[in-house]
Amino acid sequence: MNTINHSNVIVRSTLIATAVASILLAAACATAPVKPDGAAEARAKLTQLQSDPNLASRAAVAIKDADAAVRIAEQPELNKELAAHRVYLADRKVDTAKALAETRFAEDQRAGLTAQRDSARLDARTHEADAAKVQAATARAEGAEQKLAADQARSEAGAAQLAAASSEQQAAELQRQIDVLQAKPTDRGLVLTLGDVLFTTGRADLKPGATGNLDKLVAFLNKYPDRSVAIQGYTDSVGTEDFNQRLSERRADSVKSYLTGQGIGSTRLSALGKGRNDPVADNDSATGRQQNRRVEVIISNPPAALR
Repeated sequence: MNTINHSNVIVRSTLIATAVASILLAAACATAPVKPDGAAEARAKLTQLQSDPNLASRAAVAIKDADAAVRIAEQPELNKELAAHRVYLADRKVDTAKALAETRFAEDQRAGLTAQRDSARLDARTHEADAAKVQAATARAEGAEQKLAADQARSEAGAAQLAAASSEQQAAELQRQIDVLQAKPTDRGLVLTLGDVLFTTGRADLKPGATGNLDKLVAFLNKYPDRSVAIQGYTDSVGTEDFNQRLSERRADSVKSYLTGQGIGSTRLSALGKGRNDPVADNDSATGRQQNRRVEVIISNPPAALR
């Protein structure tokens, strides 16, 4: 009889302990902070930006700031208003970083000189200004911490506007220099084609007084020291292949020597003879042969990190 009573006591104690544990677990789940709403969406937008090969390297500082803001927004927070504000700040920083990266990508592609790029920049600045106003209003209502965040956002918006204005001025100056050179933007870089006016027929010595375009090239390279130059000489089909090959090499070397003589570092220059290969016109006519007798100067695009 005592054994039965003792077993009943043990069963009841086990049931009571299980019930208490279930109640405590439910209470913990009900009060434990969870990742704020919208944090996952902000993270997804940031991840998409970081994985975009065209944008990820073009706004490293802004993306780093956005990542820090998203990490803060992802932290569990019982205060829903504070959590929502953090998510909002993170989302704005991601948008700002994306807008800045897209702006720089557009500049790299020279498409920034079009009305579409100007419109995109204006939209980006408008969004940033609106974000700063909203953040300022929220900061006034939510206290000192939110006010500090709004001040920081306004500073970032101003910096972005200054950066955009500076980029516009640099793009305009670059286009002016390109126009002076009469160079053609291509995937290879800026291509400056020098006709056969530089040389006497069959010779590789530069004609006196025929270096006007080369002097413009020197001025351009002095202004943009991050750019290198590939010099390629070409001939028409008259003469043997060996003669034309050597002539094209000597002409390319003559242009390189002139540039180094004007103070352009030799490490920035390369010279190559292409002979009668890659004609741009028909060698059957005098006009076509004249077009084929040329020196092409390919000015490299600057490294992405310097743009």
